[in-house]
Amino acid sequence: MLVIPIEALAAGHVLNNWFPQVETWLFALLSIVALAATNLFSVSKYGEFEFWFAMFKVVAIIGFITLGAAVLVGWVPDREVSGLSRLMSEHGGFAPNGVSAVVGAFITIMFSFIGTEAVTIAAAESSSPAKNIAKATRSVIWRIGVFYLLSIAVIISVVPWNDPLLATVGSYQRALELMNIPHAKFMVDVVVLVAVASCMNSSIYISSRMLYSLGRRGEAPIQVKETSSAGVPRAAVIASTVIGAVITVVSHFAPAGLFQFLLASSGAIALLVYLVIAISQLRMRKMLLRQKVEITLRMWLFPWLTYAVIAFIVAALGVMLVTPEHRAEVTSTIGLALVISFIGIVMARNHPQPARLSSVR
Repeated sequence: MLVIPIEALAAGHVLNNWFPQVETWLFALLSIVALAATNLFSVSKYGEFEFWFAMFKVVAIIGFITLGAAVLVGWVPDREVSGLSRLMSEHGGFAPNGVSAVVGAFITIMFSFIGTEAVTIAAAESSSPAKNIAKATRSVIWRIGVFYLLSIAVIISVVPWNDPLLATVGSYQRALELMNIPHAKFMVDVVVLVAVASCMNSSIYISSRMLYSLGRRGEAPIQVKETSSAGVPRAAVIASTVIGAVITVVSHFAPAGLFQFLLASSGAIALLVYLVIAISQLRMRKMLLRQKVEITLRMWLFPWLTYAVIAFIVAALGVMLVTPEHRAEVTSTIGLALVISFIGIVMARNHPQPARLSSVR
């Protein structure tokens, strides 16, 4: 739910730049309400909105890659950029500030890929979950590999790492400016608005399904487990929206440090969640094998790939813990995890555990 106010305030900031007479927090609230409305319908409606959001982003990134490639090879008249070879020779080459700077940047970039599991959560509500989950997972992998790597290749071939405006305007806008593309800021703002709307839409969907799941297990109010005739947990959607809206308003009017802390801590929390998922997979896979349950969706290179993921997350959290600017995120996340674990243990003792499943489909 922390992602909802983060993305809502980002959308509000973009819209406030266009219409300064309206406050940022009001735009943020309106965006939350508008996207919550799309989640009150069936999962197919959510998927339809995400389809058009994704289509816009894909077209934008393909256009950026194509334009950058054309400028780099000299196909666009009156447009000239330095190219990767010149940047490597004139600005210190690869990793000019050493490996530690690469690791620090890697920790930050890693958080940009958190949330890709949303495609599997949505696919689970489709008519053919097993087939659609596998298809969605494969599509995420190749899209990241193609679109992200190619766009970054264009950026590092155009923008020097020590460009004084890079930290202010962002990498994509700065690349367009160096390619002498008019209205670069407006174009980037439009793409950012669509991107944060897509992320907010998915965040409302995921948080409502998680709340619904907690309700079914008796760990949340029973009202959130009720569904509509279309199978949508509307009470959970409304509850998630209200919580996100309240955090948005508080984050806007509270001291600046609070929002920065929420923004920073969300990444460490997500890493901890992924770590728990990986450990749970190891434990539950053994339970299913002992019960001789048929597993229709098998993971590649199990269990070694899961162990590798666990080692990677632990290493990332360790690096964050010894890094001064990330230490508070990790320590606060560990404290929060201990509190939640204690609450979970108490609630588990007060609620009987459901019977084990005899099959998994």
